[in-house]
Amino acid sequence: MTTPDIARALLAGLIGFGIQASLSPAMHEREGAEQGLRLVYRLIDLECLRLGPEALEDLLTAAERMGFAGLNITYPCKQVVVPLLHALSPDAEALGAVNTVVLRDGRRIGHNTDCTGFAEGFRRGLADAPRARVVQLGAGGAGAAVAHALLSEGVGRLVIADSDAPRAAALAAALCARFGAGRAVACTDLAAEMPSADGLVNCTPVGMQKFPGTPLPVEWLRPALWVADIVYFPFETALLRAARSLGCRTLDGGGMAVFQAAGAFRLFTGLEPDAARMLRHFAGMVSQDAT
Repeated sequence: MTTPDIARALLAGLIGFGIQASLSPAMHEREGAEQGLRLVYRLIDLECLRLGPEALEDLLTAAERMGFAGLNITYPCKQVVVPLLHALSPDAEALGAVNTVVLRDGRRIGHNTDCTGFAEGFRRGLADAPRARVVQLGAGGAGAAVAHALLSEGVGRLVIADSDAPRAAALAAALCARFGAGRAVACTDLAAEMPSADGLVNCTPVGMQKFPGTPLPVEWLRPALWVADIVYFPFETALLRAARSLGCRTLDGGGMAVFQAAGAFRLFTGLEPDAARMLRHFAGMVSQDAT
């Protein structure tokens, strides 16, 4: 009598605020199942737990004790988590932000798959878009990753606007140190910057279900502008809807969501994800939510 194969099991999760609508559990668990892996992916929602980012160290310790292989990290913890880790990948160190923590052999290793995730989505969706001058809204953890991706993809000058002006200035300085003087600047007058911009990228949480609205007046949009948003739930944010109504080329947050998840899956499991399959699964989930 033969013993049936027992699938390898793995536990992972996501820490963030207001993440109940996240599609990460479905993406990771489905890809795991496709590869013969019993992957369980849990949401650790600070909002539901009535906790703030200061609870992050305790949550990491609890995850280690419960045998988690790793954790994804999202708003508002991508930068807060950095000093709580034992080591950083080169990308995470350059960005000063982490969206993936691998827990292994008593060590916490931080990675960033947001940067490569956005870059891959950008190449697929806006490959031939003009990029001499781009305005980016948001200089937090996700904003740092997207800014590095944009400059790596050939943006000539990146103008960074953030409600926290010193944070925008710090990110711009870090980008100039890596990519060259003048490649990034902190925005001092967003209204004045918009008329000369080729593209606009929203890296703020504005547009999420928890933070409805648009991150800037829609009157500042124009048909020649391309507009990207990293928010993916709702899939069509108010910003993208307004941009499409004007005839702007747009890029939704789906590509970044899938490709960063694929990178995290690889780190958690050691298996190579099928990105095309994950994209199809994601598209199916989004179309179901839209009906």
